Amino acid sequence: MLTGIVSSNVGPPGISVLIDRERRPGERRTDFFYAGFADVASGRVPERNEHVRIASVSKGFSAYLAVLLAREGSLSLSDTLGSSIPGVLPNAEGVTLRQLLQHTSGLPEYIQAPEFGEQLNADPAAYLAPRQLTDFVRDDPLEFAPGSDYHYSDTDNIAAGLMEEEAAGRSYPSLLRGEIFGPLRMGGSSLPRTVAMPRPFMHGYDVEPEKRPEDVSELINPAGAWASGGIVSTPADLARFVPVYVPTILRASRRLNGAFRPGTSSPPGPGRNSAGLGIFRYDTRCGDVYGHTGSFPGYRLFVAGDAAGQRSVVFVVNAQIVPGQGSQQVAGAIRRAQTQAVCRALR
Repeated sequence: MLTGIVSSNVGPPGISVLIDRERRPGERRTDFFYAGFADVASGRVPERNEHVRIASVSKGFSAYLAVLLAREGSLSLSDTLGSSIPGVLPNAEGVTLRQLLQHTSGLPEYIQAPEFGEQLNADPAAYLAPRQLTDFVRDDPLEFAPGSDYHYSDTDNIAAGLMEEEAAGRSYPSLLRGEIFGPLRMGGSSLPRTVAMPRPFMHGYDVEPEKRPEDVSELINPAGAWASGGIVSTPADLARFVPVYVPTILRASRRLNGAFRPGTSSPPGPGRNSAGLGIFRYDTRCGDVYGHTGSFPGYRLFVAGDAAGQRSVVFVVNAQIVPGQGSQQVAGAIRRAQTQAVCRALR
């Protein structure tokens, strides 16, 4: 199925799928599948240790950090924007960290602000600081009363990252390195401030019919997505993160009586999607998995695992082919292939 997707003249140049399973305590089996190219110019094929932009999968890292800091006592999921970072989003002072992570805050989407689009188009490689991102919607009203509805918003995780920095007294990149990348031996993961990708990397492409794929890997500065979508990682690193992230978030959710509610990740993952505390449940024909999806110019990702932390899937596509963008036939085929990957992991 992967070969069929990349063979389409409107398909991505390459796909990689890393499936990790614990066969018995201390013994794991890892399968790596790929089709097409990681680099069209050289003809190089995808590898499990190649860097990719993980886009909104970064939101899972923000949620995991929040739970760690809450466990240490330096932060509570009931802390509000007003008590933590007063004045940053004055119309949302009563919004809690929990509501940010659940996308029930009502905060408007900064990415949709006209000023953000103008600045991005004027200089895609320019660095934007986190508080510049929140400034794009600083004076906008909330879209709904906090906690009353669900709306996926990148602003939520920018605000959550700022709260985590304030609580810990450390920068967000330092928190990622000290609390996640280091302890989990994720040596290929970082939160860059420039467009440069660490080598080697799976190139990301813009795909149009009858045209050679355009390499957009180093076109847009990921700092414009920061805690919401700016992390660079590798499939191998993500396979280390998922078995820790999923059980940790699910345990925290149970302590909070946190139920999953109707809500689709962006882009949608396989099966029926529902939203939780910085995580999504994907109810597929082969069973439930939990994780996150992401898309960024040149990339589409799906990362998930079972509740026990014993099985995981890292699915990377090197083109942003998602609902509403690119070939919808290919977008649907990618989602079906994700379901097949889940079934293989749970088998």
